[in-house]
Amino acid sequence: MTTPALADVTGTYVLDPAHTRIGFVARHAMITKVRGSFHEFEGTLQLDGSDPSGSSASVSIQADSIDTGNADRDGHLRTNDFLDAPNHPKITFTSTKAEQLDDNHFRLTGDLAIKGAARPISIDFEYTGAARDPFGNDRVGFEGAVTISRKDYGLTWNAALEGGGVLVGDHVVLQFDVSAIKQA
Repeated sequence: MTTPALADVTGTYVLDPAHTRIGFVARHAMITKVRGSFHEFEGTLQLDGSDPSGSSASVSIQADSIDTGNADRDGHLRTNDFLDAPNHPKITFTSTKAEQLDDNHFRLTGDLAIKGAARPISIDFEYTGAARDPFGNDRVGFEGAVTISRKDYGLTWNAALEGGGVLVGDHVVLQFDVSAIKQA
């Protein structure tokens, strides 16, 4: 069942890069986590509040905008060992299906393409609300996450650790904190 507030958000939205975070978390040296985000991206949401299955999304991320807070690591992540940003400048997601799981939870299924490899994924999102900001923009918010395998996208570089294990974990959690602005 659709909540009345959700029915009111039908329309086309664009991601607000100043208030949206597309981030990730990966295991490092088997003992800690490295967190980062991408600073350059664009995306469009087509929301159907009355029938969420009619909703869709597409996002394009500039691979070289990766930022983990360490310039040397970021430079390595841009090389062919990882994202190969010079040859694969964009990471993209295009939805193929939207489902409403309960009043405020949704699943968006689509194709994620990284470094030339596209794989289907499903991302669970929580609808965090809608509001009109002080500048007259109608906004919606969603938070979501999904775990992917680096190997599925050809991101296989690693280094063995002296005590066993590897430097970079295979699983990466992609995180989405979305604020999108309704278009006229």
